[in-house]
Amino acid sequence: MPKLLIAASGTGGHLYPALAIADDLPESWEISWLGVPDRLEVQLVPKQYDLTTISLKGLGKNAFKKLAQLIRFGIATLLVIRLIKRKNIEIVFTTGGYIAVPAILAAKYCRIKVMIHESNALPGKATRVFGKFCDVVALGLAPAIKYLPRCKSVITGTPVRKDFLQSHQLPAWVPKSYSPLIVVIGGSQGAVGLNRMMQNILPTLLDQGCRVVHILGKNEGSKIKHQSLVEIEFTTEIPALLQHADLVISRAGAGTISELAICGTPAILVPYPYAADMHQDYNASYAAQFGAALIVHEDKESKLILTNILGRLLPISQSVSSSQSAKLLSQMKNGMQMLARRDAHDHVIELLSKLS
Repeated sequence: MPKLLIAASGTGGHLYPALAIADDLPESWEISWLGVPDRLEVQLVPKQYDLTTISLKGLGKNAFKKLAQLIRFGIATLLVIRLIKRKNIEIVFTTGGYIAVPAILAAKYCRIKVMIHESNALPGKATRVFGKFCDVVALGLAPAIKYLPRCKSVITGTPVRKDFLQSHQLPAWVPKSYSPLIVVIGGSQGAVGLNRMMQNILPTLLDQGCRVVHILGKNEGSKIKHQSLVEIEFTTEIPALLQHADLVISRAGAGTISELAICGTPAILVPYPYAADMHQDYNASYAAQFGAALIVHEDKESKLILTNILGRLLPISQSVSSSQSAKLLSQMKNGMQMLARRDAHDHVIELLSKLS
């Protein structure tokens, strides 16, 4: 019975690939989970995975905060070492972020195998600095490999939840008609800037006959009442929405792009402008190379640019016919399908099994 510690914390981009792997591992594996209090893992990680939390944050900007956090990282590493020894952990698997640092260091101190999965086209700082200490670095997107010259890297793709690999009917609460369905997703924590962009152009889309499902996160909606508009904080039916959407407008997290690719859903990607190292811009650029997505940057011109792009992609203006729109969206759909790695979870599990 292999004993595995999964270190994944914070956002859906870190948690969902780890959950996909945990759910697909054989029942003979004994899984423990390492996270941070008051983060998304407290809600998402099933109880059978025995979640242990340690207090940890990213490094601050001034010297005093950096020193305080470095001390915390040291304490966290000691706590993880104790956890590994107490549970006789044999393998550590992490999906990056600052929780990966004490997990990797503790694994090396205990001389057990450690593997990191990096979803982004530009690897995060934890992967770039500590990936060389890992036995395997699994990569979601091919461009990441050039940033990790000293790592034992393998391109696996990013695992998605099983629901994305199954067919679903359109949820009953989605407005029904033959008009284009646009789904707007701000990510697991919502997206204030993206939501505001959409609220500015919602009246135009609705007047032109589009259906819009806007997943807001914990942000306020537009307060527009329309039979073709649904604004919700959260839904578990993302796979069904993506499979039936004509177009998705979303942030450019690697997990979201992987889910879009599996569903073959054309997208307009709006990279989060404050993402670490602008990694969402790298993700979006990679998707755009396949013709799978168009990119709109969040700035003062974004409303006009987004309106013009939607006018070219959808038959909502006199300059674009239904056949032209269908051809453009079909080309983007093909691009997304070229990006898809439907067997990513199999590759990652195979690597973990070899480590065991």
